[in-house]
Amino acid sequence: MSTLRFKALETLPFKDFRRDNSIEVPVKLSELFCQNVFSEETMREYLTKEAFQSIMDAVKKGSKIQRHIADQVAVAMKDWAMSKGVTHYTHWFQPLTGSTAEKHDSFFTPIEGGRAIERFSGNLLIQQEPDASSFPNGGIRNTFEARGYTAWDPTSPAFIMGTTLCIPSIFISYTGETLDYKAPLLRALNAVDEAATNVMQYFDKNVTKVTPTLGWEQEYFLVDSALYQSRPDLVLTGKTLLGHSPAKGQQLDDHYFGSIPTRVMNFMKELEIECMKLGIPVTTRHNEVAPNQFELAPMFEEVNVAVDHNSLLMDVMARIAHRHHFHILFHEKPFAGVNGSGKHNNWSLATDTGENLLSPGKNPKKNLQFLTFFVNTIKAVHEYADLLRASIASASNDHRLGANEAPPAIISVFIGSQLFRVLEELEKVTEGKLSPDEKTDLKLNVVGKIPEILLDNTDRNRTSPFAFTGNKFEIRAVGSSANCAESMTVMNTIAAKQLNDFKKEVDALIETGLKKDEAIFNVLREYIKQCKNIMFEGDGYSDDWAKEAEKRGLNNLKTTPEALKQEMDEKFLALYEEMGIFTHREVEARNEIKLEKYSTVIDIEARVLSDIARNHIIPSALNYQNRLIENVKGLKEIFGDKEFKSLAKEQMSLITSISENVSKIKVGVEDLIKAREAAKAVTESQKQAEEYCNKVKPLFDTIRDASDDLEMMVDDELWPMTKYREMLFTK
Repeated sequence: MSTLRFKALETLPFKDFRRDNSIEVPVKLSELFCQNVFSEETMREYLTKEAFQSIMDAVKKGSKIQRHIADQVAVAMKDWAMSKGVTHYTHWFQPLTGSTAEKHDSFFTPIEGGRAIERFSGNLLIQQEPDASSFPNGGIRNTFEARGYTAWDPTSPAFIMGTTLCIPSIFISYTGETLDYKAPLLRALNAVDEAATNVMQYFDKNVTKVTPTLGWEQEYFLVDSALYQSRPDLVLTGKTLLGHSPAKGQQLDDHYFGSIPTRVMNFMKELEIECMKLGIPVTTRHNEVAPNQFELAPMFEEVNVAVDHNSLLMDVMARIAHRHHFHILFHEKPFAGVNGSGKHNNWSLATDTGENLLSPGKNPKKNLQFLTFFVNTIKAVHEYADLLRASIASASNDHRLGANEAPPAIISVFIGSQLFRVLEELEKVTEGKLSPDEKTDLKLNVVGKIPEILLDNTDRNRTSPFAFTGNKFEIRAVGSSANCAESMTVMNTIAAKQLNDFKKEVDALIETGLKKDEAIFNVLREYIKQCKNIMFEGDGYSDDWAKEAEKRGLNNLKTTPEALKQEMDEKFLALYEEMGIFTHREVEARNEIKLEKYSTVIDIEARVLSDIARNHIIPSALNYQNRLIENVKGLKEIFGDKEFKSLAKEQMSLITSISENVSKIKVGVEDLIKAREAAKAVTESQKQAEEYCNKVKPLFDTIRDASDDLEMMVDDELWPMTKYREMLFTK
């Protein structure tokens, strides 16, 4: 392995640190947009009027597509794709592995007489049958039961990657249970659409559809491919398990929004070109806080399409990075001592009449509408905070949460001091009927002034996991490697449930004789009282907040096993079943998958750390120690006993220190192996994950600290390991 690492470094010409792979944008980016997408414009060109209208109805109204229409769509897709050099098609889906999956089939079909044609039918468009036995299933499927189905999702447009037509699809088992991220997300989106549309009838009866929107912000690191290959821990785990920090990291804050390095800019240019062709509306690029960390963000889109675009983007980024001799890191905390990477999910609700329901209006009526959805969102998070926390839990995100601009594990809501004061005023609303003076005061001095307030409410709390940022809520706790669908499924499910409850309570008060606005104010007043404890404007990193949160009854679920235990709470199981998102069995299976993944990730990290410590660090340290011993012997021969002790004092100290650290590593590795075996012997997934968290992970620190001490002594022996960070963090 050591030889391979040095060979990898030999491919890197340090003189010019790789030549620039210049990229020129051939035309306006807008002219490239959706070039490789079976978009609405393309469908108008290739489909019959009947087929086009059927697709639009499926997208906008959720109506089913008839078989004969599917045949027409399939032929049109094939003709369009083949005009662009496509030879194969695939149902592109998102299994519970965390990445995308695809099985390619050719359009090529032999016919009689030794001839062949290209064929693609509605049956093939609607459904494929990939092997389901080898994907994570949490016990839903047995290994010998291989059958599973992918089914076309017409609400997300097909696209071309290389010579393959990719058809976004859901993935289900033979028994109909979900095995992917997309199917439950679509259910959640339908639920919140129905619930929000019903509530909107209080304000605008012209609204017939409410669409959740998502704008994600993707953070990532770029590492030179040769340097990446020199690190077995980075290759196998996505993060550096050991290695002392460089002299210069992010202390000077000089990387954030700085000039983008030329090599990286060329990567970004090519990435943007490909994104435009695939219909991903990326608009923002910049340096992030940590050295060699960057961010990309698109325009807001409908949630399902936005989730698909983010999953597609991560795949495209990896491919393009390779062409520029980079390796891309989506791990939430690949390097100690500098910022990790998140994927902020900016969520809102939009109507088919063009309104953002989380934007205030120009009059009290519109602002009451805004307050309704604003307060209900806060109430939803208050009621289901632990479920939201579980949706972003992973072994890698555990390293990130709680520092360096990443929010803590305590779920709280930031809304800004001025909006907080508005809610305090609403909390004082009289129970029951309102007096004329109170109605006037509420509408003019409280509700009516919200647009003015928001003009000054632009500051953000970067320590808040759930923050209102003007016309949307930003879920900052989502990790950079995560599939957005999981947090979005939870967010839209809890919003739908809360809006349903709100509608019932308001209708009940109206039946008692209260007017609509009075009923709404009365219900909102109670909600504000009930969920004030989750609203927090201060420093989420402070110890005082952790103590205060405990007093308020907010859980501080610091680790993935703690968070995932909450997911199986009867309250959350009942929520999913009531809203039609998951069955009890499906939730249990997904919980099992996440716990197993957590344990597996920790187990792999433990094995890699043990290997590097024993087979790289210790041999190099002993080689250096032997050189020191020879040096000490030489000093003794030259100067004799009297002068020798003084002259060899530092060398003797180093020899002792090396021996002590080698001993710590050896004992630590042995303890780690025993702890791993003990944890693996625990059969229940939750308990096994807790064993890994409580017994295995703490032993990492012992080995890592001793290894770091040795690395600082033996730079020459471990050059690819110790100098790596300083090389990485140099432009």
